[in-house]
Amino acid sequence: MPIIKLNAIDSTNSFLRQLCMEKAIEDYTAVTTKHQTQGRGQMGTVWDSEKGKNLMCSVFKRNNDIDIEHQFYISMVTSLALIKTLQTFNVPKLNVKWPNDILAENNKICGILIENVIKKNKIEASIIGIGLNVNQIGFKNLPNASSLKELTGIVFDLDELVQVIISNLKFYFNLLANGKFNKLKKEYETYLFRKGKPSSFKLKSGDVIPGFIEGVNENGKLIVRLEDDIRKVFDLKEIQLLY
Repeated sequence: MPIIKLNAIDSTNSFLRQLCMEKAIEDYTAVTTKHQTQGRGQMGTVWDSEKGKNLMCSVFKRNNDIDIEHQFYISMVTSLALIKTLQTFNVPKLNVKWPNDILAENNKICGILIENVIKKNKIEASIIGIGLNVNQIGFKNLPNASSLKELTGIVFDLDELVQVIISNLKFYFNLLANGKFNKLKKEYETYLFRKGKPSSFKLKSGDVIPGFIEGVNENGKLIVRLEDDIRKVFDLKEIQLLY
């Protein structure tokens, strides 16, 4: 599994996507960088990081014959691989804030951006971008952000983290390849932030409503129980869980 190390790049996802267009690359090829000038998150958000302090990594995964309707399972696999990695390093109180932000002690420590290459309604490959706050202390204007060092007091080796993440990605992608959809979904739901707890949600209209997260459906949409025990499913752009 080749690991390409760069000093600086606009985006590891963009670099890896261009590379796989130019030539055939090995499964689980990873690109890491010390500095990313145009790091991206979900829905066009920008991720900023101190140079050399955090893990900025993208991994190429060839997805043989995964149907487009199962694409959220790639997000589940990645979230679970990161949870398992962080448990290995004794990071406390881990959760997934839907769809795939990784939290520790209710603070965001990791974001995921997955970009799929789709042909004939099949996912041919995925570029899995991971931004993990590791050794940075303090996050300006981000009150809900933290890092592994802030949480544990330990300085982490970024190369070691990459190796363990890739190992865990292989484990969970093997489950996906063997059709273990129910197992993956059930495990993902055990880590869902605020699951079963009274929560507040902001709708696309701007209205704020109360409800309870019950889980996700097969397409990765959030299942929320509203007033009068009405259950409704929401897509990413339709609802936002408030802290």
